Amino acid sequence: MTKIPGFKAYDIRGKVPGELNPDLAYKVGRAFAKQQNAKKVLIGRDVRESSPVLAEALAKGLTDSGCDVIDLQLCGTEMIYFGTPHLDADGGVMITASHNPPEYNGLKFVKKGSKPMGYDSGLNEIEQMILNDDLGEIAERKGTVKNLDIMNDFIKSLTKFYDAEKINNYKVVVNAGNGCVGPALDALEKYLPIEMIKVHHNPDSTFPNGVPNPLLPENRQSTIDAMKKSNADLGVAWDGDYDRCFFFDEKGNFIEGYYIVGLLAKSLLKKNPSEKIVHDPRLVWNTLKEVEKANGTAVESVSGHAFIKQKMREVNAIYGGEMSAHHYFRDNYYSDSGLIPFLLIIELLSVENKTLSQLVGEMINSFPCSGEINSTVPNPKEKLEQLKVKFADGKIDEVDGVSIEYPEWRFNVRMSNTEPLLRLNVESRGNIKLMEEKTKEVLDFIRS
Repeated sequence: MTKIPGFKAYDIRGKVPGELNPDLAYKVGRAFAKQQNAKKVLIGRDVRESSPVLAEALAKGLTDSGCDVIDLQLCGTEMIYFGTPHLDADGGVMITASHNPPEYNGLKFVKKGSKPMGYDSGLNEIEQMILNDDLGEIAERKGTVKNLDIMNDFIKSLTKFYDAEKINNYKVVVNAGNGCVGPALDALEKYLPIEMIKVHHNPDSTFPNGVPNPLLPENRQSTIDAMKKSNADLGVAWDGDYDRCFFFDEKGNFIEGYYIVGLLAKSLLKKNPSEKIVHDPRLVWNTLKEVEKANGTAVESVSGHAFIKQKMREVNAIYGGEMSAHHYFRDNYYSDSGLIPFLLIIELLSVENKTLSQLVGEMINSFPCSGEINSTVPNPKEKLEQLKVKFADGKIDEVDGVSIEYPEWRFNVRMSNTEPLLRLNVESRGNIKLMEEKTKEVLDFIRS
């Protein structure tokens, strides 16, 4: 079957102009309008140099199909998730490559009501329509493009998730990484009693301080330095389109996203007892314990936003969390957000009157984890089969990749959707040495 290189599991993404260019963006606009039978579509873009021309081509494709476009211009992905239902649009498209290097860009899609669109839920059809030149007629009445600023509506919509009166007057380092979150933080600031110490705050398409990807250890130092200098209570850093945020405790330690899932589950179940919490299968023991302690029900899902959102809708979950720092909320149209976790965590710190290191310390000691480790292997599928044979005495689960569990430790290995990579996560029950030994053992086998 013929494929277009940029079409991935969850979005379209690739190098500009080789894999993604104005010509493809135009055709995508035409196909999306036809497929969704859309009369009104919301678009927005991140700070990348190639984003404005892709936005223009996408808008032309939509308007040539007779569809009106509301352009939010520079914004975060979660503003598309919020704005699509808020403005009763028939779909939304965000132009972003999130944390990828500057030469990349991408398109993320939602249907009406901000229902997710992945490769198996519509993107494959768009790809076929483009390959078959089945884009429909150019409309007699072309659509219009209207620029709209919905920042205030968006920021106000977040107030239902937290109580500002409960929040202490913390000093918080906020690192925008020169991505899109700066303007949103400026708008949010007046609603919060905290002091924001702003780092790499202004959107800048050249990414002078490195790509906004706090998962890269070399990108964390600027947050840590600013925290030490200002003696801050908390540090938070975002990726380029701010649908993910990352936390640093008061000592400047980076906190794995896995433990934040447990914290957010705890926080939300405190306010909403007996609800369901969806989680991914990569690291699970801490989440299961926290959800059970708070009288909630944990539900496992395949990793990835399209799957988590679908599972949340199926079981009516209040929250879904992935260790990759994607956090999803039912009251946010089941969509992920990089600002809601920030607000919930500063409220939780205040209500519990504890530091972040105190809140996660017990979790980290109870369930130490390896963090995600990537290995490039020639045949990932074959290697997964070999792992099942080597660790056949463990309890095997294949919800997503291969998870193998023993009484005192467990691991998950899954294939990347886009590269010949295997991603490994290991955790143990309170035994760092065992976790480190087993990480080495599994890693050596994967790389052998």
